[in-house]
Amino acid sequence: MELTNKELKQIVGGAVTAAFINAIARGINTFLDLGRSVGTAIRRIGTGKICSL
Repeated sequence: MELTNKELKQIVGGAVTAAFINAIARGINTFLDLGRSVGTAIRRIGTGKICSL
């Protein structure tokens, strides 16, 4: 069975793949880690407990 160009243009599809879900989860984790790091840095600056280099 062969599809014509008109029929091919009407195909709608796409599924949420495991790779897509994994990428979204990894992005959320990265965003949370970034927020945690910034929050820790702000807290350490506020309390004055910063290690000198």
